[in-house]
Amino acid sequence: MARDLRLRAATPEDLEWIHELRHRVYAQELGQHAPDPAGRLRDGLDGENVYLVAARGPVRIGFVSLTPPWLGRYALDKYLTRDELPLLTEADVFEVRILTVEPRWRSTAVAPLLMYAALRWIAARGGRRVVAMGRTELLDLYRAVGLRPVGHTVRSGALTFEVLTGGVSELTKVSMDRYRTTVERLRTEVDWQLDVQFAPRPDGCEHGGASFTAIGTDFRTLDRRRRIVAADVLDAWFPPAPGVRAALAEDPAWAARTSPPAGAEGLLAEIAATRELPVETLAVGAGSSDLIFRAFGQWLTPQSRVLLMDPGYGEYAHVTERVIGCRVDRFRLRREDGWRIDPGRLSAAVESGRYDLVVVVNPNNPTGRHAPAAELREVIAAAPARTRWWIDEAYLGYVGLAESLAALAATDPRVVVCSSLSKMYALSGLRAAYLVAEPATAARLRRWTPPWPVSLPAQLAAVAALRDPAYYSDCWLRTHALRRQLATALTALDEAVVVEEGVANFLTITLPSGGPSAARLVSECRRHDVYLRDLSPLSPEYQGRTVRIAVKDAAENTRIVAACRAALEVLRPGAAPRVPLPAGVHSAGSAR
Repeated sequence: MARDLRLRAATPEDLEWIHELRHRVYAQELGQHAPDPAGRLRDGLDGENVYLVAARGPVRIGFVSLTPPWLGRYALDKYLTRDELPLLTEADVFEVRILTVEPRWRSTAVAPLLMYAALRWIAARGGRRVVAMGRTELLDLYRAVGLRPVGHTVRSGALTFEVLTGGVSELTKVSMDRYRTTVERLRTEVDWQLDVQFAPRPDGCEHGGASFTAIGTDFRTLDRRRRIVAADVLDAWFPPAPGVRAALAEDPAWAARTSPPAGAEGLLAEIAATRELPVETLAVGAGSSDLIFRAFGQWLTPQSRVLLMDPGYGEYAHVTERVIGCRVDRFRLRREDGWRIDPGRLSAAVESGRYDLVVVVNPNNPTGRHAPAAELREVIAAAPARTRWWIDEAYLGYVGLAESLAALAATDPRVVVCSSLSKMYALSGLRAAYLVAEPATAARLRRWTPPWPVSLPAQLAAVAALRDPAYYSDCWLRTHALRRQLATALTALDEAVVVEEGVANFLTITLPSGGPSAARLVSECRRHDVYLRDLSPLSPEYQGRTVRIAVKDAAENTRIVAACRAALEVLRPGAAPRVPLPAGVHSAGSAR
């Protein structure tokens, strides 16, 4: 196949061909449906579901249909009730339907390519499971690609189908393993026009933003940083406190060549004094991710069951699902509820004691919402003794440190509080964080902490930052003002765009249903060197339409607004299509 093989989302002009091909295959060839005099086969989901199309030059050669969960109904509803198939009540299940290829192309890689494209599209919208109907005579083929029968057989016309399901990440892995040579060849041969990367990262998670890629990860072109607006990561817009800069500048050669205190004793003592906590309740690490990996690796096994907030910081799903292999459930946060954690609903979810760990990021990233400490205390107090709680307070400074649950964590063996010093104290590049736990838990984690866990420059900077609370309090207050100004300017761009602020150093914008995807907005803004975060891969709740924007200083916020204005002009219906950016520009996965 040459480069003229194209994968793209269907256009309105494709629908007549899709309906005609469906009629030829499923009415005339297979007898699943009665022939129609008009030679077209339609169903009740047309106009709402998504079609992906394979074409060679101007000739369409195959398609696959996808039904996302936010439609509220599936084709399978015609055959089974939700009580019979409760899988359909889950918020992250996408239906894959009617994979169809023109007869002359059935012996080629078109069908596997369409299925692979479907999995990539679903993953980019936060889908974690697919459901499908597969013809019984092809059951071995479906099993070979990772689909499994759920125990229901349905009859449609002359055909009998098995209801099948599979995890998106597992199916993608099987596809990559089974068709790796074909997929790698097609990477260079296919004109991939979908708004999702052709292939996932090797570990399945996009850590951090894409803006540093534009600057240059080989550090040879660092001058590019002056023209990039890195609003896809949540680094502080303000510089570290003057004392931090002085500590780093005083003797950088000595700080670079000198081994730090092996146990970060000075940093621990400063945290203890500043936060009024016993030093024996503390452990430090090179950023919160260091602590997450270290602690979860000690506590959890593939048999552990974990509850995550959804939407939520993607690193937690990555560690628990992909690294450790835990059984992970999601506690759904809903837009119609203002993304609020309902304490009664959360208590009901955990009361059975089936969870080994519950993770709460508070304020939440990426929703920006804060759950009052008093509400969380009540939920935790009523929870079973066997359930551990991990409270991530990376953005708590933007609410007020009085809302911290650190004092509870210091005495309750079920609670651990993790606090990054990166985002609130403008130290992201230095990597410093701490956690609070009752002394025995903290001691066990310190035993599994290697010596010199935090570099000397990071220790110097963190201690100096903690000694200047007035500077940072002022910066956090100014962040709120900048966020409100940015929200007002973005709201004025388009009345169909929904802007949601939250309480931290970021906000979200949601594009209208039926309009451009979040990925396309992100792509267009990058043409202006403005990098935003597409939240779609984190959760189906975002429906592929929500972008997170970090608050920057006034000048960079102005650039963000200008880039969004230009992007929306290009993306409005009827605007001339733009040439896609090079492969790999779309980000996915974790969102911090």
